[in-house]
Amino acid sequence: MLDTPVLIVGGGPVGLTASILLSQQGVRSLLVERHPGTAILPKARGINARSMEMYRQIGVEQAIRDAGLPIERTGFIVWTESLSGREIERRVPGRMAPANQAVTPVRNCLRAQDDLEPVLRRFAEVQAPAELRFNTEMIAVQQDADGVTATLADRISGAETEIRAQYLIAADGAQSRVRRMVATRMIGEEGVYDSVNILFNADLLQWVQDRPAALYFVEQPDLRATFLTINAHDRWSFLIHSIKQYGYVPDDFTPERCIALIRQGVGKPDLPVQILGVSAWEASAIVADRYRDRRLFLAGDAAHEMPPTGGFGLNTGVQDVHNLAWKLATVLKGEAAASLLDTYHPERQPLGLTITKNSLENSLSMGRTARQESARLPRSEFLNEQGLIFGASYESSAVIPDGSPPPAVDDPVTQYVPTARPGSRAPHVWLEHRGERVSTIDLFGGRFVLLTGAGGQKWREAADRLASPSRPELVVHSIGSNCEFADADAVWHAAYGVEADGAVLVRPDGYVGWRSRTQVDTPDDVLRAALDGILGHG
Repeated sequence: MLDTPVLIVGGGPVGLTASILLSQQGVRSLLVERHPGTAILPKARGINARSMEMYRQIGVEQAIRDAGLPIERTGFIVWTESLSGREIERRVPGRMAPANQAVTPVRNCLRAQDDLEPVLRRFAEVQAPAELRFNTEMIAVQQDADGVTATLADRISGAETEIRAQYLIAADGAQSRVRRMVATRMIGEEGVYDSVNILFNADLLQWVQDRPAALYFVEQPDLRATFLTINAHDRWSFLIHSIKQYGYVPDDFTPERCIALIRQGVGKPDLPVQILGVSAWEASAIVADRYRDRRLFLAGDAAHEMPPTGGFGLNTGVQDVHNLAWKLATVLKGEAAASLLDTYHPERQPLGLTITKNSLENSLSMGRTARQESARLPRSEFLNEQGLIFGASYESSAVIPDGSPPPAVDDPVTQYVPTARPGSRAPHVWLEHRGERVSTIDLFGGRFVLLTGAGGQKWREAADRLASPSRPELVVHSIGSNCEFADADAVWHAAYGVEADGAVLVRPDGYVGWRSRTQVDTPDDVLRAALDGILGHG
């Protein structure tokens, strides 16, 4: 029988990202995917800035950007009667506002999933000690007190193999076999509305080059659809919304009908169009009531399905495994108690509920559940969800509270106030290191990091004494005058809420686990208690 510490079921962005993250932690994994290769349709396209921060930290960001569209070519959202006809409205997404862009060193990226997955696969395959098997389906699984036993079927030869794993990550989408074992129920509403996505080639450049956008909404009495930008020239998706409300069923979308609808959306009855693929699907807004059952973990669409209005599905999924991978790694290496894994559900599931609810409200504001006779523009929160992208605040035993309240915001969906309050994403601050500009975001990723100021020598010494083969790596960085990193803009102390002799402990996923505003009398004891508490030893 084969064995592996972690079995990953599903080779989409979530599973591939999990493979990369585990490999970078030195943990062996096996990924199985029932399809012969990566995605052949664009599916998701938008990678938000928080996800790109993660990909930056693991060294994948630039490869993703290289085949994506420059951000200046997707700067608008446009509503129009037809692509060549009257424009109804043009907006710059709130996420693109200068104040919102200032909270991160990266920008979001538009890259279709069928282009993204080969990049992630390439990185995953060269990362020892990972193994990837496509054309391999998990057909049975059971767990016991010591691990998971799964049966894998080779979809070409039909040969079956049993494998033993200590843990299993189900990243196998909405039809997940494991979901039915983990979740006792799905919270929310299934089948909210139906759509058809048409992938096609046609030269639309003359109607878009002076108003580059990620989305072009078509608003006609008998057609509600969106042109989804892929290469901003001759490769597009045409997403037709709420087809039942307009008298269609999926079988109606023959190549001839698809060409006619695309021409109607453009407003050019003789436009040359080549249909590449057609897929019908239903949008649901459901979240698993449990993300974990002992050794089985749900991530991505296996844990939550949400309407695409807002572009959160892929992003929430890859951030699920960003949260989970370091916890699995520290437990498997004996550096953390198994109870650390109990923190995955309370940290990710409440956020999944919130994001799914917001995505549903976006779609309802667009009138997706009923026929619309006139243009229906979305609510102001649409593509302005800065609070959901950066403002997650975790509460679990892997976060040591310091008694401080969360930042006051009028709208937690659209507003984000950077804070280093434990449980929050460690804020971005520009620093200087050997003449180079460096973000605090670049200091994190894959290991624990202790940040302290110019007066934090005792914290540094305490961290040195805490080092042990039985503990995870702890890296210390000093920020301030005559320190390793210079605070050229003099904002680090305020952004992180500490004095020059304070300290902040950042987890491997870039979230603050503990903070001390000033020096304490017994830094060894306090830092040990904080790290042990996060790791489940306290």
